[in-house]
Amino acid sequence: MDLTPIFLITILFKFWYLILIAIAIFFFKTPFFKGFIGEVIINVASTLFLDKKKYHLIKNVTLPTEDGTTQIDHIIVSKYGIFVVETKNMKGWIFGSERQKMWTQKIFKYNTKFQNPLHQNYKHVKTLQNMLNIEPEKIFSVIVFVGDCKFKTAMPANVNYPRGYINFIKSKNKILLSKAEIKEAIRIIEFGRFERSYKTHREHVRHVKQIVEEKQGAVTCPKCGNVMILRTAKKGPNAGTQFWGCSTFPKCRGTLKYSATES
Repeated sequence: MDLTPIFLITILFKFWYLILIAIAIFFFKTPFFKGFIGEVIINVASTLFLDKKKYHLIKNVTLPTEDGTTQIDHIIVSKYGIFVVETKNMKGWIFGSERQKMWTQKIFKYNTKFQNPLHQNYKHVKTLQNMLNIEPEKIFSVIVFVGDCKFKTAMPANVNYPRGYINFIKSKNKILLSKAEIKEAIRIIEFGRFERSYKTHREHVRHVKQIVEEKQGAVTCPKCGNVMILRTAKKGPNAGTQFWGCSTFPKCRGTLKYSATES
């Protein structure tokens, strides 16, 4: 008689709590959970420090675009203008400037490049501006970094931590929109957005992944299947040599050789 199934069931019952802990740890490290925590922090900060009578918060807005969809973390509508908020939940040191195409995240000796969030939010702003048919001076781009991160280069006033984000919004005290315009803007956003659902989020993620893969030449990691990024070795015998590295590094250390003929 094969006792293997009985043995496995006994192990599962005995160490069920360890399995649950392992699943929880894995979930906490996923981009979805990090994004969720970032949204919660901004929601709490906005609720506590922005007067609800003056500022109307709209969360997790997916809007149609010519090439698919764009997803905005938060939109704040007020008489002082409309604020389009992009949230980044990151750790480590952050290096970047307003005009740089790519910014750098440094965790110990590891560097990871990511898209300039100001450029990323520009599409959000333009999409909303066109939808509302509003003047550009009445809409503001705001980037908020949450998590255990620290800026190591000077940042524009609209790139900040949660408390600084609140201060930036409150610094705009010139009345730009009437009550009727505020009401109409909220109506258009609520009417034009896709339904908040897992399906909407999943389809948007698929759209973004497709764009990234096209930009990266559809190079995927042999270990985990995620998109790979072109990197340059800084140390060792291969210093100065380019190679494909997994975009989830250091979580995944998958690499591929890069040939100059690919460019």
